[in-house]
Amino acid sequence: MAPWALRPPSAYISTKISCMTNRLGGRNLWALTVLCLLWERPLHPYQMLRLIRERRKDRLLDLRGGSIYNTIRQLERAHLIEPAGTGRNGRRPERTVYRLTDAGRQEAITALQEGVASATLEPSRFLAAIGFLSRLTPSQVLQALRRRAEALEAELADLSPDVSMERSLDLQRLGDLARVVLLDAEYLRTVRQAELRWTRGLIADLEAERLSWDFQDIIGRMGRSVPNAPE
Repeated sequence: MAPWALRPPSAYISTKISCMTNRLGGRNLWALTVLCLLWERPLHPYQMLRLIRERRKDRLLDLRGGSIYNTIRQLERAHLIEPAGTGRNGRRPERTVYRLTDAGRQEAITALQEGVASATLEPSRFLAAIGFLSRLTPSQVLQALRRRAEALEAELADLSPDVSMERSLDLQRLGDLARVVLLDAEYLRTVRQAELRWTRGLIADLEAERLSWDFQDIIGRMGRSVPNAPE
């Protein structure tokens, strides 16, 4: 029996994702983006970056702290993509055009399936702050939550296809198929709407003083309920 068969599916998924991360130098979001763009047609790096911006993947994916050029070199060394010639755009210098290999297509299929199946709760700055919220006063929390609500409202207003996306994806021609290529924005919009409802509810509870606390009182009660640590 294979070793992964003795572990739960989540452990197998984590192992596979870890393997992909190690193989691609820890930039698997960049790698997956490049592989999926090349799945459409051969492209040079500048075209990939333009499509990422037009389709707003730079907003929906955390592509900070990485380089598409480093990723391309890593994917090429892993034989997941390969040069397919050179291309020129106007007076710009010639650029290498890359295409997806069969191995790269299979890698993308595996990564997409595992990404959809995984339900791992990813750590976040917001979740950490909520976990230690009692250190702030209710007034301080209320001010911060109002700012968060404004930010969420602005983000939701921005989560809709714009002119560049319509041009890049030709949404009118796609018709009823447009939804499947915009599911990432739909998912994020749904999550952000739920976050905004929760945030507004918490604001209302704080404003009506249905939720209030004093940190020293919390510490005092916890001190009386927690047994003394052994010396």
